[in-house]
Order: sequence, then C-alpha cells, then structure tokens
Amino acid sequence: MPIGEFGGAPPMAVEGSPALTTPMYWMYEMAQASLNPARAITDATKILFQNPLNPWSHTEAGKSIAAACELFERTTRRYGKPEWGILDTDVNGVRTPVEIRSVWEKPFCRLLYFDRKLTRPLRSPQPRVLIVAPMSGHYATLLRGTVEAFLPNHEVYITDWADARMVPLAAGRFDLDDYVDYLIEMLHVLGGNMHIIAVCQPSVPVVAAVSIMEAENDPSVPISMTLMGGPIDTRRNPTAVNNLAAERGIDWFRNNVITKVPFPHPGVMRDVYPGFLQLNGFISMNLDRHMDAHKDLFRNLVKGDGDLVDKHRDFYDEYLAVMDLSAEYYLQTVDTVFVKHALPKGEMTHRGKPVEPSKVRRVALMTVEGENDDISGLGQTEATHELCSSIPNHRRVHYVQKGVGHYGVFNGSRFKSEIVPRIHDFMVSSATVKPSLAYAAE
Repeated sequence: MPIGEFGGAPPMAVEGSPALTTPMYWMYEMAQASLNPARAITDATKILFQNPLNPWSHTEAGKSIAAACELFERTTRRYGKPEWGILDTDVNGVRTPVEIRSVWEKPFCRLLYFDRKLTRPLRSPQPRVLIVAPMSGHYATLLRGTVEAFLPNHEVYITDWADARMVPLAAGRFDLDDYVDYLIEMLHVLGGNMHIIAVCQPSVPVVAAVSIMEAENDPSVPISMTLMGGPIDTRRNPTAVNNLAAERGIDWFRNNVITKVPFPHPGVMRDVYPGFLQLNGFISMNLDRHMDAHKDLFRNLVKGDGDLVDKHRDFYDEYLAVMDLSAEYYLQTVDTVFVKHALPKGEMTHRGKPVEPSKVRRVALMTVEGENDDISGLGQTEATHELCSSIPNHRRVHYVQKGVGHYGVFNGSRFKSEIVPRIHDFMVSSATVKPSLAYAAE
C-alpha cells in the first residue's frame, strides 16, 4: 500500500499542477453532483450482479461487472470523515470500554478524550498524553493506530482538527499563530501534569508553544514533549517535498493552490487549500502504486478474496478522505517552515514576539525519526536538540527506528513494539525527575 505520503509536512501541489482559480472548486462541486446518477446506477448494477438468485452472479462475466461497478463508485466518491472505531482497549489484562468525548472546542479544533471506563483502580497513575495530530490534509483518524497503541498504558487526548470548508466565515481566520494559541489553551485546560506528542507536521508549533510557555514560566508547561518525524529543520537531508517549497516560493503557492469554498458548504467564500487538490498531489507522488492497488482490488473482487478486499477498502477509506486547510495557516506554515526555515534560524515569531527554544528547561525532550523517511529527512527532527540547548542532557533522548519510513514512525508493528515502549519509559522517567519552577527560573 502507498503510505509514504501520510502525515508529515503540509501537502504540496505537485509539479505541473494547473493554476487554481475560484471557479475550479465550483466546477469540481458540479462534477461531483453530476456523477451522482451514474454512481446510483452502478450501485444498483452491482447489487444486481451480486445477488445469488441472478445466474450471472456466479459467472466470471457477472463477477467482473460487479467488480467494475464497485471500482467506479469508489474512484468517483467523495470520502467523508472516517469514524474512530475505537470501542475498547486492554488495561492491565482487562478489556475496558472506551468513550470518546470532546472536552474542549473552538471553531477549528476539538480536543477529544478517550475515556477508559475502568472497572478496577490502577495500581499507580498512568501518564496523561496529548497527541497533536497533523493538520496536513488528512483527518486525525489517521492516528487511530497511534491512539490504540497508547491507550493501554496512558490517558490519551488528541487534537481533532476541523475541515476548513465546514467552518463559517464568521468564525474568523486561522493561521499558524492561532494554531500555537490553541495548543497553549489546551494545555491550560488540561491543567498540567501532561506529556505532549507531536506527530510530524505539528512539531514546529509544539516547540513554539512550549518555548512561549517556558519564557513566561507558565505552570501548565508539559512534563515532556516527543517529536516524531517533524520538519524542524528542513535544510537537513531535504526531501522532494522540502525542495518543492524552496524552489517555488510562497507567492507561487498563493497564486496556484488557494481558492474559495463554494456553496453549499458552511465555509462558503473562505480562502482554503482544497482537499481535492491535495489528494491530486498525494496520488501523483505514487501514481503507479495506486493504479496497481486498484487493479489488485478488481482481481480480488472477482476472485472473492474478502480479506484483501477489506484491507484495500479500510486503507483507501482513510487515505482518500481529505479536508480543506485554511489558506492563512497553510501559507504561513509553508513560508515559516519550508521557505524561510525561521525556527532553526532563530527568526520565528509568534504575535510579534520571538520564539526562543533555548528558554525550554523544565520540559524533557525526545525526538523520533524513521531510517527511511522520505517526507521528513533524517536529522530534521533531531535538530530540535540543538535549539533546545538549555535542557539537561539526562532529560533528552533521540531515537532512530530502523527499517521504517514516515508512516512507520507513528503506526504499524514496529511502532507498537519498539517505539511506544521507549516513549512510555521516557515519559515515566521524565515525570520522576521533573525540575521545579524555581530551577527553571534560575
């Protein structure tokens, strides 16, 4: 499955993308609407040729017709936000129900809490973890496996970013400064005694938020921050995504990938980087692999291989579900992180004030990278250690996971068996030697 482009930096328009103007989004909506009758017909045809009472359903031709109908419907559908599907977890050997509820909300984000309904008290408190999901085109459900891996031994919260086309224009703008403000407010709401994990793209705003809180001696500063495959310094081992931003410059992105949300969405007339254009970029990065995957789907549907068909459906139901990004956030992130390299150069500001990672002293730091990461190159996340120079050496860890790409940094078997236990141990050790506020103010 083509998974290398999940997460990471905000998705870039690929080489050769046409200039995007406002009418293009409206034309896309019209095209989607015009395909509805065709999708209905193919769906009915599929049902007809899957009905066991139809003699054709048992023939190679009938199975091929049903498979072709499903393929057409899936490749022309607009995929909605996936469900979390996390109903329970294992806590100390006991299967425990999980209730997902919102504990904080603003127009562009909800803070979700995975409340484990424990039937017996824990022997000792478990680390409280705020997972900051990427706001880079896919929904937070992309981190379903990440959440499931942490749930048995942690209290888990996660940022659930909103689709910009669903946010009314009256709710105001949202940019990178607002993103940082949201993170700080969440940490205040959670009331301290928290560990924060940034998965890919959020690494920069998380470092900024923690730096600002440290500079102000904020008592709600997290105990530790873990950055996973994040673009802290994209000058190190730059990838194709990094190079594209540097070559194009911010004006090219502003002129070619920003448009207004059309009617009838709630965010009508909001400036966005639309999800359908992001998806075009995702797919173009590995077009041959996506085409092969859909050819395999057709063959497996005809053969009746349910397991492989279900795996394909599960993957692409998530992969093809994309959301619009606020234009202000997208452009400011591209400019700050990928064009100007403002954070590693010491030039990043928030609301006009400098962001100074050297102020971070109370927060332990762990960075995690994948050996084969083709989105955030090796060393880009590790650069955080040089920036956060005031953190004592015994409270910092860097780990490179062998044999994984970008997706494997936060999901998959090696993530669960090798990365999660290290992060857990790091959090526990960080909490036992947390410096005092007085120490940090020295």
